[in-house]
Amino acid sequence: MQPSLAIVIPAGPGDEAWQGLLPQLGQAHAADIVLVVPRGSPELLATLPANVTVCSAPAGRARQLNAGAMATQADWLWFVHADSRVTAATLAALRRFVAADPDAIGYFDLRFLDDGPRLTWLNTIGANVRSRWLGLPFGDQGLLLPRRVFAALGGFDESEPDGEDHALVWAARRARVPLVALRAPIYTSARKYARGGWWETTRGHLRLTCMQAWRFARLRRAP
Repeated sequence: MQPSLAIVIPAGPGDEAWQGLLPQLGQAHAADIVLVVPRGSPELLATLPANVTVCSAPAGRARQLNAGAMATQADWLWFVHADSRVTAATLAALRRFVAADPDAIGYFDLRFLDDGPRLTWLNTIGANVRSRWLGLPFGDQGLLLPRRVFAALGGFDESEPDGEDHALVWAARRARVPLVALRAPIYTSARKYARGGWWETTRGHLRLTCMQAWRFARLRRAP
């Protein structure tokens, strides 16, 4: 029997980017979709598809992601950012990986939408070097894993102020859980590079990534 799948989409306050994502997920392996909104958000329209469940969670992406995982009993969990966009190739790779049902975490090749600076093509290269060569995929690459692996890793660390996806990946590395490139694209918005400036935003991400990697690597070496 094909394992069941739930797609967990965290949304920030006032974030409506998920409205463009939901139609693209219509053929995603007959998946249930869990849209996680901040606690206290206004009621969403009742025009959502029947396979979409809305749940609320306290502020903090780790809390939202964990709440979304707890709101479903699906065998597999796919954590997708609200501003992500997918293609037929994305969903085909998704179905193959879920059908194989490995004890592993899958991730997609990051691409940027045409809503930011031209130089974001360099960030595309950097993200895929980081994930494939250094074994450090991030949440905007659509982390896909079986519930049993998610539970064994303890879910997302809610004590982390940020970098909850980075922390989960390091936990997987410590537990020797394979990280598998699914060789299909997932797109994300480049608006933050337009708002903050390409160099300033890129430099900030590099600095934060290095600091987190140093901290999580130290935890990895701890007895």
